[in-house]
Amino acid sequence: MIEVNVKHLGEVKFQIDARKHTLISDQPPENGGQDEGMTPPEFFLSALGSCAAFYAVAYLKKKNLPQAVSVRVTADKAGPPARLDNFHIDVEVPIALSESDRAGVDQAVHRCLIHATLQHTPTVHIALHTPVAA
Repeated sequence: MIEVNVKHLGEVKFQIDARKHTLISDQPPENGGQDEGMTPPEFFLSALGSCAAFYAVAYLKKKNLPQAVSVRVTADKAGPPARLDNFHIDVEVPIALSESDRAGVDQAVHRCLIHATLQHTPTVHIALHTPVAA
């Protein structure tokens, strides 16, 4: 199981803890925040992009090829209901690759855990915990 814990810090700012790491999520001023961290949609795209980069680098490393990879991820806001759609993952490998290695990197990125999650509708359970009213 993978776990993160989120704690409200005030206004629209949240602390996110995972293992020994701490991140801040906030909103830009036009949404009531101080812009002290990425927004949840930006974190979501970051997860997708870093996962794609991880899998691309793993393939290149296995083939003993240079691993200078950069990834850009974009998505459109859609709705209703409000959501992200039309994701684009642009993987840049600044070295010439054979057709076989191009296909290998592409296949590796498609195996990314986050990408695979988006390709198969996940089950999401929400549980609300509150004290019992008197």
